[in-house]
Amino acid sequence: MDALAWPLELRFALSLGLGLLLGLERERTVVALRKSGAGVRTHALVSLLGFACGWGGTIYPYLYLAGFLALTGLVVAGYLAKARDGGQGWTSEVAVLLNFTTALLCVHAPVWLPMALGIVATFLLSEKALLEGYAGNLDEKEFLGILKFLLLGLIVLPALPDVGYTRFDINPARIWKIVVLVSSVGFGGYFLTKRFGGKVGMWLSGILGGVVSSTAVAVAAGRMARQDPSRGGSALQASLLASSVMYLRILALVWVLSPAFGLLLSWRLVGLSCFGLGLAFSVRSVPGAAPSVQSTNPFEVKPALFFGFFFVILTVVTRAVKESFGQAGLVVLSLVVGTVDIDPFILSLHRGNAPVEAILGTACLFSMMSNTVAKGLYFGTLSGGMRKPSLIRYGIWAALHVPVALSFLL
Repeated sequence: MDALAWPLELRFALSLGLGLLLGLERERTVVALRKSGAGVRTHALVSLLGFACGWGGTIYPYLYLAGFLALTGLVVAGYLAKARDGGQGWTSEVAVLLNFTTALLCVHAPVWLPMALGIVATFLLSEKALLEGYAGNLDEKEFLGILKFLLLGLIVLPALPDVGYTRFDINPARIWKIVVLVSSVGFGGYFLTKRFGGKVGMWLSGILGGVVSSTAVAVAAGRMARQDPSRGGSALQASLLASSVMYLRILALVWVLSPAFGLLLSWRLVGLSCFGLGLAFSVRSVPGAAPSVQSTNPFEVKPALFFGFFFVILTVVTRAVKESFGQAGLVVLSLVVGTVDIDPFILSLHRGNAPVEAILGTACLFSMMSNTVAKGLYFGTLSGGMRKPSLIRYGIWAALHVPVALSFLL
């Protein structure tokens, strides 16, 4: 954006526009609540004052500070008068000071910065009810989960060494990036499931559940089918939809970490996902409540550390098996690992800059096949009356993985 010419005249217009935008929002609030406060004219004047101080500061260096202190004195005096009348809150006062600061930045800073400050501030002020509603629905564990996510992702990650250790090239920074990436996807899926959950029907609940854990959906749907046989078809449909989403979720993760490997898998995983969608919608279902998936906050420290530990173990085992037993050993390992958790195994197969070997794609598909068989057995065993239709569909789906996996070797 700054590649465009932004002369002083356009920066002045930007400063005034952002001040008017913030002022319009405050004017709406003042009118709605029938109280006094800084409205559109006051905020427009504050933006003019800020821009004037910003430009004049190039000649008189202390003008920035003088303008800010003068405005702060007026804001404090206004707040004290409001407090004497029983008023509460600092929001309007902070908005005035932020408007002044934004106008200052319009003079010298890259234009994206004052734009971002002005627009985000207006959004935060206008969506008070929405933000307070989200805060009210956030329990203590979820809030702590967000803090842990920020701590481990933004503070711990930059501190880890970005070098490989041992002959297995164990890179702490890369491992933790993968942990944060996978947990981020689960984190988003958790809140989507919590937000929409049983309100959107079986099929969408299956899709959202697949972002968190398709295996958990298969187990929960199987139990629901046993408890209420009339909803067995809907439960099977939700389970198949969750498993279909798994392919797209893994493809997205692989593509972020290794675009070359992601490109190799792309059409195959998309095709398998579409085939699963077809199987899901071939099931005759009736409307009903969604399966209750007991999804805990996915960014607890212990599960994140366990995933990282499991990823390291699989990285070492995969390389050792490949060196000792060759391609056949890697395929056998993929079939075994697929019954447990395929995410760390698939993400450990390839590194961003290494050449992509065809056998890695085959191992990836065979682990997914094994995982599909496991989910079919989970659902079929738990569902009772839906055992035959579920095993047929999951069996056909699993069998399709074989020619797709072998296509890498052609």
